[in-house]
Amino acid sequence: MPDPARSATAWAQSNVTLKARKPLTSLTVELRITRTAGVQEAGSRRSLPAEDFTVSVRVEGDALVCRWTLRAGRTVPVGQHLFAGRYDHAPGGRDAKDDTYRADARTADAGVSVWGDFARTH
Repeated sequence: MPDPARSATAWAQSNVTLKARKPLTSLTVELRITRTAGVQEAGSRRSLPAEDFTVSVRVEGDALVCRWTLRAGRTVPVGQHLFAGRYDHAPGGRDAKDDTYRADARTADAGVSVWGDFARTH
């Protein structure tokens, strides 16, 4: 949860929801948040167990990048799973139109990648 002392107009969370139809033996989810005014990391979360993932949040060029990588030997079960990057930004609204996501996964017999961006909010 965000800190109640922080203003909701200067804090945001971008969500990536994946639906796995088969167990995943490999998964990397990446969220790239364009560094507009005041953007800085404020945490991340996922609906799957923390011990199953290596998580990194760092600045790469003009983006704050949140990356979740499934640890070797772990499996993502069938179902819907949430990955969320939280960040502070300058007060007021922030348009996420330039932010992107990507997920690369493998099942026992195939690989799949999905990617995209976020709808303009204004």
